[in-house]
Amino acid sequence: MMRRSSVPLVGFPRQPGHPSIAVARLPGHPVHGGSHAHDFLVLFYAHRAQVTVTIDDRPWTVSDGDLFVLAPGQVVAVEARPVDGWVVWFPADVVRSASVSWRSHPLLFPFASGADRAQRLHVPAADRDDWLRRFADLDAELSARRDGYPQAALAHVTLLLVAAGRLSARSPDEPLLAAVLDVIEDRFRGVLSLADVAAAVALTPGHLTTVVRRRTGRTVQQWITQRRLQEACRLLSDTDLPVATVARRCGYPDASYFIKRFRSEYGLTPARWRG
Repeated sequence: MMRRSSVPLVGFPRQPGHPSIAVARLPGHPVHGGSHAHDFLVLFYAHRAQVTVTIDDRPWTVSDGDLFVLAPGQVVAVEARPVDGWVVWFPADVVRSASVSWRSHPLLFPFASGADRAQRLHVPAADRDDWLRRFADLDAELSARRDGYPQAALAHVTLLLVAAGRLSARSPDEPLLAAVLDVIEDRFRGVLSLADVAAAVALTPGHLTTVVRRRTGRTVQQWITQRRLQEACRLLSDTDLPVATVARRCGYPDASYFIKRFRSEYGLTPARWRG
């Protein structure tokens, strides 16, 4: 542990040969209760909780379904009371190129949005079991250490970040992004293009592309792809459907193209992901 002024700065304990990703179930994992900062990114999900968290001197009452997205350097203090939830932490370079600032990485835009102000997102009640499963799947992958587990663990983190990005884009301050994501949610299983989404929200494709890229760091097509692949991961984990059937149900009539896109995104084929 290093010190930043009078506040302890907690560094990530990297281990050669292992992915720099950590996950813990709460309660059961000791939470650093005093004021401290991290040199890594943190996702803190409170499935059930009635505690107070102070972030950069601002107190927050934590309620069921709250997801806190904590950027490096933010000063945090957690009330010493039990929380039913999960915490995931990892250095920014786990998901970004060393030549690119983490603040500009598309997957990390919720952290960048909260770097100068605390970022609290809220998981709707209907989605909370899915969030629990995502954390549990990451924990199982890191614990079992099967062949390919570093790539699989990174893929699970990517799914969490995509889901957090969707929550951030649906904030009350982003009505256009919420509308775009609603269109994608309703139609990603079928034929869906940038032009289709633009028509649905009454904008030109060029203007929509500019707005969405500026707000989120990614294009509409990337959001469509991420939603399709997120659903593919769910089906691969929860069902025994053949890969070709999974592909069709996620908007990919061509199974070969689906496998290529999946491997490009996660570094694993769908069959390897399924394990």
